[in-house]
Amino acid sequence: MDIVEFFQQSSGKWFSQRSSHHLAVNQSEGGKSNLLIEMLPKDDPAIIALCEQYAVDPTLALCGIRVTWDGKMEWDKEKPAGSTVLVPIAHSENPNEGKLLRTQDSVEKAPVAGRYAISKDDVLVLTTEDDTLSAEERLWFASPNLRLRTSVLKQSGGFRTASFCSEIRMGGIKPAENASASATA
Repeated sequence: MDIVEFFQQSSGKWFSQRSSHHLAVNQSEGGKSNLLIEMLPKDDPAIIALCEQYAVDPTLALCGIRVTWDGKMEWDKEKPAGSTVLVPIAHSENPNEGKLLRTQDSVEKAPVAGRYAISKDDVLVLTTEDDTLSAEERLWFASPNLRLRTSVLKQSGGFRTASFCSEIRMGGIKPAENASASATA
């Protein structure tokens, strides 16, 4: 599976259940989210704008997805909600690795491109690092309608948060339908 196929298989509506462990304060919490993952056409204005923001030629974009979420964590009074666009740019020598462009968070000072890699066993590994934090996320499919995700957030002094998510497809485009729709677009 390559990154485009992984994103195509991820398209649809998902229910996500998360367990997070805040290691610095030895506290755990659970959370739930609704996710909507949409494939974007390569000429989508959001993909072009994101490539321009990172000074990357938009024709190098393999694809793009928009991830929209709303949820609730046990200890949060606010309901986290938002949206981001992700665009993979393959490494010239290995298409299973490359840069992952993403829309900038409101707290970030400058855009930070992450990295992606697809392993031989179809696990997508996303890595993002800046001067103070690093994050590694691993995503894989246990079945077409069950996606699993782990993430580790590290601060310069050590581990900060570890999370596990199970995500169940609730509807939307099925992987086979999405692949054929993208092939004709």
